[in-house]
This record gives sequence, structure tokens and C-alpha cells, in this order.
Amino acid sequence: TIQVVPQFDAYSRTAPEPTARLFFDCVRARVFHPSIDDMICFTCVPTGTIQVVQQCGKFSHFARPGCQIIIPCTGQGIAGSISTRIQSLDVEVETKTRDNVFVNIVVSTQYMVLSEENHLYDAFYKLTDSRAQIRSYVFDVVRSTVPRIKLDDVFESKEEIAQSVKEMLTKAMQDFGYQIINTLVTDIAPDARVKQAMNEINAAQRARVAAQDRAEADKIMVVKAAEADAESKYLAGTGMARQRQAIIAGLRESVVDFQSEITGISSKDVLDLMMMTQYYDTLKDIGTSKGSNTIFLPSGPGAVADAANAIRNGMMQAHAANAPSR
Repeated sequence: TIQVVPQFDAYSRTAPEPTARLFFDCVRARVFHPSIDDMICFTCVPTGTIQVVQQCGKFSHFARPGCQIIIPCTGQGIAGSISTRIQSLDVEVETKTRDNVFVNIVVSTQYMVLSEENHLYDAFYKLTDSRAQIRSYVFDVVRSTVPRIKLDDVFESKEEIAQSVKEMLTKAMQDFGYQIINTLVTDIAPDARVKQAMNEINAAQRARVAAQDRAEADKIMVVKAAEADAESKYLAGTGMARQRQAIIAGLRESVVDFQSEITGISSKDVLDLMMMTQYYDTLKDIGTSKGSNTIFLPSGPGAVADAANAIRNGMMQAHAANAPSR
């Protein structure tokens, strides 16, 4: 037969019938025989806690979670208790970086006592204040590591600092029955003025990069605009050259046709007539175009002849320049 045995503050479990009968026999003995108070007493050890039992000041045994019997008449007593839960300790360390900036670094350490009896014995009897011991090691490691690092690199070296602290604590605390679960650098806080200066430096660097990007974009736009203008001028020049070639060809045909129909006229006379016609057509176009409000014309008696000579000479030079070399 299996009966449920309540373990007071401990986790309940099932036990064989003889164990349950022994428990209730002890309870009945305590109820019906009050004189037994001078001989034994019961202690309830909570789950996650181990009590240290001493006899006449000497270590006797560990009382595990559940209902335990203490015999005071033999000198037994509870010397203290040990928590087997994972505990956390936050240590704030003020130190100086390599570039002489003071920072506050918060290191969080998670640790626990190992459940083996030899480790429990070391944790209770070898170490008076475990939290003070851990705090001193954290101070030592942080203040020996951070002064070798610049402030900007401290934020990037959080993992290295935490790992150094964990390695040191593991070596130091394992002799006292403690296990270091994890170590974290949870906060790095320089002075407020240093923070503001760092933010201003960061903002200035970003503004400089943005200005460089804008200048590069403007440069690309100018280069592309120049390339487009050069291409446009090249195409315009090509079109103008073809236009002049077409004009020359048309003038040649006009001169030939004019001479064939009217006798006694030289080629020079025909060109003069055509040049004057184009001259007046040009003046007409200038006068009718937008933005041309005033036209200055030569007023001398030979102005028309001079204009004709100038136009003719220009056309001849252009024709000579475009003619293929022999």
C-alpha cells in the first residue's frame, strides 16, 4: 500500500506504508506523551533550503527539505541554513578607462551552491560572506581590465569583460562550493557630460558624411550635365554642318539655274543677289523673334555692299573649309 506523506514545507511525495506508519507513530508519541518534548523535536526544512545540524558545536549532518527530527538531549541543534537556489548579485564598479574617463559599470553575477555534501560543507564553514567575496573579485577584475581599454572600446568589449569576471570567479569560488552560472555586464554609464560630448561627436561625424555624400551627388550631377551639354553641342554642330552643306548645294544649283535662264549675268552677280536676299531674311527673322526689340543696321552708303561682301566671303571660306582636300 502506498500512502501520501505530507512533508510540511517540502514537496509532497508518496511513501511506502512502513515509512508513513513511522511518521504517524512519531506524531502520536509527541501528542500522547508530552514528556518526549525534552527528548526530540521536529523541524520543517523548506524546498530549496538545506539546514546544517550540529551536535555539541560539531558538524553532524545536513537536514534536507522535509520533516526532520532533531534530538536536543544529545546536543543537536540547527546551526544555520544554505539556499540551493540560483542567486543574483549586482555589483556597481567605478573605474577609469585608458583615455582617463570615469565610468560606472554594473556587473550581474548569477551563482549557486552545489548540492553535494562536501560542497555544502565548504560553502557553510569555509566562507563567511559569499556576497562580499564575489563583490571583491568583481571589483578586482573590472578595475584591472577596463583601464587598458579606451572608452569607445569598452562598449564593444562587454562580452570580454564579463568572460574575464566569470573565469576569475569560477576559479576562486569553486574551492568554497559555489558554482558561477553566468556573468553579465548590464550597464556602462559614463559621466553625463561625457555622454553629451560623445553624442555631439557622433552627430558631427554623421553630418560630415552627409555633406560628403551631398557633394558627391552634386559632382555627379555636374559631370552628367557637362556630358549632356557636350553631346548636345556635338549633335548641334553636326546638324549645323549638314545644314551649311545643304545651303551650299542649294546655292550652287540656284546659280546654275539662274545663269542658264538669264544670259549676261556672272556668277558673282548671282551670289551677291542671293546674299542680299538671305541678309534681309535674317533681319526679318531677328525682328520677329521674341526678345529682339532693337536692331542696329549700318547707315553708310556702301553698307549693303560691305554686308554682301562679308557674307560672300564667309560663305566662300566655309565652302573651302568643308571641301575635301586633294
